[in-house]
Amino acid sequence: MPLKILGSGRPMRLFVAGLHGNEWKDTSSILENIEAPKTGTLAVIPLVNKENYISTLDDNYFIDIGQKIITAIEELEPEVYIELHSYSAENQTKLTDPERINRVGVPAFSQLDNDVLLGSVVPYIRKKYFPMEALCLTFEIQKGNPDSKKCTALLIDRVKELSSKEEFIKFMLQRYPEQAKKVIEDYKNFYGLQNEDLPYLQDQYMTENKK
Repeated sequence: MPLKILGSGRPMRLFVAGLHGNEWKDTSSILENIEAPKTGTLAVIPLVNKENYISTLDDNYFIDIGQKIITAIEELEPEVYIELHSYSAENQTKLTDPERINRVGVPAFSQLDNDVLLGSVVPYIRKKYFPMEALCLTFEIQKGNPDSKKCTALLIDRVKELSSKEEFIKFMLQRYPEQAKKVIEDYKNFYGLQNEDLPYLQDQYMTENKK
């Protein structure tokens, strides 16, 4: 499917789904039916590829079937980038395993409501195409789980109104405090940052810890 533009101006958000294999069956319709944000622009690619399966952890993915994503990022320079994926229930423990960072080189996903998982995008695209201040996330829907899909759609509808990483952290600390703390820690570890490098996030983290 071609890139669809909703709204106008900044901030710019880019949401993509149906990245490989049959994931489009659970993810693409969310972006096909999404409405424009109240402010700024939302660009969506509801379906990247529905045949080949190359893991996004493989750098070749973005050179091959994911090239349209890179083209969109380079042209639009989004402040917010979201990927929608889906997973089989039997793989949930692997995706949320604390040792995932040692197994595959990326942090474990956090579990939200209705078996929705939240994590970062792969290091290749995060570090090469986005500045540190950008918000880059992956939402994983449990395949064949209508409640998981509905929950993701509601979260995506909320995230489309956000314009920065700070706004997302504030939202997460209010709704999912434990998962938000993990997001902050993963971000710090990913970039090798200290607390003083993240004054806003650290203030939010400390405020939540006092509750």
